[in-house]
Amino acid sequence: MSSDQEQRKQDPTAGEHQLDANKHVQPHESRYDAEKTVKRNPHGNFKEVEAGRPKWNEYDKFAFTQTKKPDWQPGDGANDNGECLKHDHIDIDPYAQDRPAVFNYKLLISAIVPRPIGFVSTTSKDGKSTNLAPFSYTQVVNHDPPVFTIGYAGGFEQAKDSLKNLTETGECVINIISEHMIEAANATSINAPYGVSEWALTGLTPAKCKDVKADRVKESVFAVECKLMNTQEFESRATPGKKTGVLAVVEGVRFWVREDAINEERNIIDPAVSVILFIAHRSVC
Repeated sequence: MSSDQEQRKQDPTAGEHQLDANKHVQPHESRYDAEKTVKRNPHGNFKEVEAGRPKWNEYDKFAFTQTKKPDWQPGDGANDNGECLKHDHIDIDPYAQDRPAVFNYKLLISAIVPRPIGFVSTTSKDGKSTNLAPFSYTQVVNHDPPVFTIGYAGGFEQAKDSLKNLTETGECVINIISEHMIEAANATSINAPYGVSEWALTGLTPAKCKDVKADRVKESVFAVECKLMNTQEFESRATPGKKTGVLAVVEGVRFWVREDAINEERNIIDPAVSVILFIAHRSVC
């Protein structure tokens, strides 16, 4: 039995304790202050906002379609008959004197969409604690070898649980989020104290890997066991000396694909089965 399953068995209310602990752990207070400044969520009570939206459309299934203008020919340009050219552009200096750095964050996550969400699972060096967190700064950048990037907010000095585990063990699993696990994945976007696992809160199922110690999410249609290649820490331009982020480059050493989603050659995943989630996601774990 994995450490995640043991935690759930020993304390079925671990999720409740996790939320309670989240409110009182002082080492994470700086993260809360940062969230107040960033104001990622523009809604006072998101559940009230969500209740006023249309219900989930279960019949809106994935389908391949033609492009907007299938008769397009070389030299035709944009397919809107020049409508986009009627508007001028403005230039933005990301380092302008009165421009807060958080403005660049908000601009980028609203402009670079859609983005895949990397649901990263890790385990501590001693194997006693685990972490499961979503990251919208995740991407595949090469196939031979399979290479992925994960972007972490903050530097090594105040490393998030996922980054701390990754750098200490050199291992992680990137689990791809599909529609059937949206709510569970979103529940991990909390500032839980180090050593408290998000697995119990999500109700998701940990499954053993072959080449890394961290568990993969069994509900994920596609998951990748990864080994750390290198990291790079970034320093603020606006506040010299302040570390603002870490880029982790990892190599995929084993793929896991749900059997009903892969073809016989094991080289194509059916998007109608995976229904992968691409959103601008709040990543704070």
